Amino acid sequence: MRVIGTAGHVDHGKSSLVQRLTGIDPDRLAEEKARQMTIDLGFAWLTLPGDLQIGIVDVPGHRDFIENMLAGVGGIDLAVLVIAADEGIMPQTREHLAILDLLNVENLIVALSKVDLIDDEDWLTLVEMDISELLETTAFRDAPIMRVSAHSGQGIDDLITALGQIIGSLPPHSDIRQPRLPIDRVFSVEGFGTVVTGTLSGGTLAAGDSIEIQPAGHHARIRGLQSYKKSVEVALPGSRVAVNLSGISKHDITRGDVLARPGQLSPTNRIDCIFRHLPDAPRLLKHNTQVKFFAGASESLARLRLLDQEVLPPGETGWIQLLLDAPIALTRGDRYILRVPSPAETIGGGHVVNPQPARRWRRFQTEVIADLEMRLSGTPADRVVQAADADTPRNLEALRQQTHFADDTLQAAVAEAQSEGRLATLNGAFWAMRRLQATCDQLRAVLVDYHARYPLRRGMPREALRSQLKLPAAVFNALLEQNDDTVTDAGQVRLADHEVQFTPQQHQAIERLWQMIQAQPYTPPSFQEASQITGDDVLHALIERGDLVQVQSNIIFDQQTYATLVDAALTIIDNEGSIEAKSLRNQFETTRKYAIGLLEHLDAVGITRRVGDSRVRGPKAPARSG
Repeated sequence: MRVIGTAGHVDHGKSSLVQRLTGIDPDRLAEEKARQMTIDLGFAWLTLPGDLQIGIVDVPGHRDFIENMLAGVGGIDLAVLVIAADEGIMPQTREHLAILDLLNVENLIVALSKVDLIDDEDWLTLVEMDISELLETTAFRDAPIMRVSAHSGQGIDDLITALGQIIGSLPPHSDIRQPRLPIDRVFSVEGFGTVVTGTLSGGTLAAGDSIEIQPAGHHARIRGLQSYKKSVEVALPGSRVAVNLSGISKHDITRGDVLARPGQLSPTNRIDCIFRHLPDAPRLLKHNTQVKFFAGASESLARLRLLDQEVLPPGETGWIQLLLDAPIALTRGDRYILRVPSPAETIGGGHVVNPQPARRWRRFQTEVIADLEMRLSGTPADRVVQAADADTPRNLEALRQQTHFADDTLQAAVAEAQSEGRLATLNGAFWAMRRLQATCDQLRAVLVDYHARYPLRRGMPREALRSQLKLPAAVFNALLEQNDDTVTDAGQVRLADHEVQFTPQQHQAIERLWQMIQAQPYTPPSFQEASQITGDDVLHALIERGDLVQVQSNIIFDQQTYATLVDAALTIIDNEGSIEAKSLRNQFETTRKYAIGLLEHLDAVGITRRVGDSRVRGPKAPARSG
């Protein structure tokens, strides 16, 4: 399914031509019929030979309604520019042609209308020469010029044949599973509710789908779909679609809103664009000029900031950042038009290169311009790497949303970027290699600093490290798993080459502590007494290293004694069915404080389980030997 647009001056017979082609009067408003003038968008449809179905958007031709014209001309596959033979090229003709060129409409037919009113062949030839000269300065220099008359029917069959040949030669619309419907009409139908219309791109819509209306973020569900007055279960990209919505009022939607799947589109107030200043623009374009921005069916006042030039002369191209007065839902590659409010005229256009820039850029920044150049003309692999150059890795669907690539293009670009070593995989997602390396460098720097400040600590608490790196848990965990430079142990992270090193004085203090412990292993010095000998840092280091086991806040055992006590407690349980503190106290000639402290610790870690005043094996107890 395809959509074409008809443009031309109000007196050029544009709407009459549409009616002759389709049998449908596109002028639906009473005022339009009374004034015999297209004021707002009109719609019709036609089946071409070969069962090719096309929708027609009839846009206003009068200069006063050029902004209504802009709401309907986006997303068309072919434009029919209607020029009356008795009047020739008008100022509006030039403006319409410039707009079609700026919007990158790739196919054009010029319909030289009302030829039945002209008996002078030389006049018709002269008008055609003028048209050819006008087209020569645009991308439409090879567009056919066809003589037609809506009144007599002259040339209508030839026009239909030409439409069929062009439409039939076009490749299928891409389906990247990101449907977008810029809304150009919203109304309600009694018994059905809210209906919106637009030209669908990027993917399919189906009855029952959940959708989102941006920029407001309203949610709704598709109740039904129509395409060219026929109910359909699935609407295809490239077709005119009427969407019946449930769960939303027509008052919550305006022309220019965009219907999309939830979470696939975000509104923006700031965009980076490539801009082409029209050659016949009346003046230099200055920094901070106020403009009117048009994209899809939306419009907004905006402040234009020149990023790479002091001023932009007519006919030149430059980088701009637009600060929009109202948020608009846009994506990379969206075409736009700029007009100045007074006097109202089109000055140029281009396409959106970055719909979500990180900030308001300072002017003449080399890195910013280089990034924009890459976004504009980089290879698919370049663009994938750029899309993955984010704070966190991006999954394949996020890369698709950023790049708007079809599946085969996206997969090939990802594979190429990976083979070049520019794209890394982390936890099933993709991250620009430079971003991964920078994060690894930051991680190492944080640990180097931590080890320098706390040389006797085995490592940095895992959560403290994650918090400092500001990474989501899944990304942080995957980063540690893939990082050979770090070791994670007991909730701590350290550099693989980090070792706790004691000074000679600290070694002497440790030796004094071991002598005291060995003299009375089952009634050793308390934590406080041990700390007075070695100092807190050294004592904590011995505990972290596993040389000492802290069973309660003020009770410590050396590792060998602790293992002996645990083994003895489990042996008593296995032989007698349970153990009480006095059994442990008597066997090792310790005190009730140490025996109870140990058993309470074993309860806490699950090696034993308390039953009354006794203990039995707990869920974490090692298996019985023998």
